[in-house]
Amino acid sequence: MPQPKKRAARKLLSRHAWITLDGGFAARHCLVEDISDTGAKIMMDDDASQLPGVIRMAFARDARTGRSCQVIWRRGRSAGVRFI
Repeated sequence: MPQPKKRAARKLLSRHAWITLDGGFAARHCLVEDISDTGAKIMMDDDASQLPGVIRMAFARDARTGRSCQVIWRRGRSAGVRFI
């Protein structure tokens, strides 16, 4: 029987962050609710269904910082991202 995938330990965070779209344009505010080595759960000010498949997330508004993320799931104002 194959071993079940072990999920990375998540840390509750509740820290303000910014996501950027389109190569650094359209910075949008979000709240990082929890984070792990592999990804994070974010809460948007509006509907998260409008997020594209790949975003950049940073704890500063500067588009040159942060990490590229793949959006894995979207539910209402929440989304799950995996760091790439």
